[in-house]
Amino acid sequence: MISPTTRGWGSFRLCRWRKDKPRPQVPRLTTKDLPKTDRIIIIFVMSKIVGYMVTWTTYGSWLPGDNRGYVKEGRILPADNKLLQANKARQKSPTVKLKAQEKKIVRKEILAEAKKIGHEIIVLAVCTNHIHLLARPHSQSIEDLAGKYKSLTTRALWKYGREGRIWTKGYDKRFCFSEDELIQRTRYVNKHNLG
Repeated sequence: MISPTTRGWGSFRLCRWRKDKPRPQVPRLTTKDLPKTDRIIIIFVMSKIVGYMVTWTTYGSWLPGDNRGYVKEGRILPADNKLLQANKARQKSPTVKLKAQEKKIVRKEILAEAKKIGHEIIVLAVCTNHIHLLARPHSQSIEDLAGKYKSLTTRALWKYGREGRIWTKGYDKRFCFSEDELIQRTRYVNKHNLG
């Protein structure tokens, strides 16, 4: 039986199988992007990805070990004060918190680039310490788009006077396989725009 918790991963879903249950007769696939475990089976889903939410944080604002929890390899992990302190000690630049004018600059740059390349952004939340971007699929990869948006906004903020690193490496992505999931994510991102 499939675990009730499946996560989107590309155009397929990951399902964990219990050791005491018989393994289904599906091909076992591996890829370097998957978490390391001997109990992962990939089941291709015929459903289409209708959208995705990408989140990235400002530098130093949400470190591994944070009291709010943190994301690693798509999983939300609990707080770990020892890990948090070790990461703070390794931090090379001050923690970045975007000011009101900087948030406007970031929003403007992302939306202008999205319009230029035809990337349909459904909703965008630019917060003091992170970005939520909910969008429809595009011909460019999520990795390329996130990198492009981070690069463009960094240069714009440097022109404005901000120095050093702005964003953390990487990003988190969550796929929407139905319009209902897309509506739920839209509500979630819009809550961030209210503050």
